[in-house]
Formats: sequence, C-alpha cells, structure tokens
Amino acid sequence: MSDILKKLDKIKPIIEDPRFLEGKGLGNEIGFYIFDYDPKEELLVRDHIRLLKEKCTKSGGETLIQEFDLYEMMLDILEDKGYLQKVFDMEKKKGTEALVKPIKNTLRLTMKNDLIVKYIKERLADDKIVFLTGVGKAWPLIRSHTVLNVLHSVIDHVPVVMFYPGSYTGRELSLFNEINDQNYYRAFQLVGE
Repeated sequence: MSDILKKLDKIKPIIEDPRFLEGKGLGNEIGFYIFDYDPKEELLVRDHIRLLKEKCTKSGGETLIQEFDLYEMMLDILEDKGYLQKVFDMEKKKGTEALVKPIKNTLRLTMKNDLIVKYIKERLADDKIVFLTGVGKAWPLIRSHTVLNVLHSVIDHVPVVMFYPGSYTGRELSLFNEINDQNYYRAFQLVGE
C-alpha cells in the first residue's frame, strides 16, 4: 500500500475519536488541523474525502463532516454578486494575474467582513467537523493561511481540518512544496508522517 493510502486510512479513526470531537488534549488551543499531502495525490485525496463523508456518520445517519471548498465558495460568492462572467471576461483579456487583486477586494479577504469566512459562518453546523478543501484550486486568488487566520475568530467549537496540497512542518506552510505561504503556528498536523 502506498504511503498516501496509509496516511489517508488514519483519518477516519482520528476524527471519530470523541476526544477529537471535543478538542481534548490540545492544551486549550482551538482544534485546527492540517492534512498535508503531495500535490500529485490530489485526485486520490478528493476521492478519499468523498468516501469519508459517506462513511463517517452520526448516530442518526447524518454525516459527521461538513466540507467547504474554497474555490467553489469563491465562485458562488462571485456569482451571487453578479461578477462571475465579468471575471471570466477579464481573465480572457488580461490573464489570471490581473484577477488577484480585484477578487481579493471583492471577497474582502482578511477584512473584518471577509466573505469567505461569512459564507462558512452562515452555513456552519454546530456539531460537524469542518473540512476545508480546494486550497490548490483557489490559489493564488485565495491564500489558505489568511482564511485560517480569520476563521480562528469565528470557529471555536468544532474541529477544522484543512486539506493542504503541499507540506506543513508545524510552523510553515509550503503550497505545492514550492511556494512558502508564510509561517503559520496555530494548527496541528492531523496525521504525522
């Protein structure tokens, strides 16, 4: 069995442990976790997340996991504001780089009224584990560390697991194992090597 499959198989027992759901053993830190993986394994990780959502259920059969895909949320917000077609047109004319600042401004990223965080907060169930996905798809428009930093002020009662295509040393994030996404100290590795 490959290393990624072994690592993925460790997720289910961890997230179903009552201590994980209660945030025990974290020294009163907020339960934010990173599951880092080789970006080449993205499709395998996506499939495994889908399976986890089906298999990890509460006593009534309802799923234990609530997934928020950063890229899909961005598209939903832009569509709701009536900007999505304009963004597509602008990308055709000026390229993807030209979209970064206008989209960050539209989404109000890192501001008090951050629309990604608002989107999550409005839809967040009180008794589910949050899976943040779509990190690679949303880059460079949305930076994962900025979302995590703002989410800390909003989510403090349920565990959050970010699926990160790159590496996390416990101090530093490196997207795609190439792009340093600044230091980030407030999350735990979900599964160690």
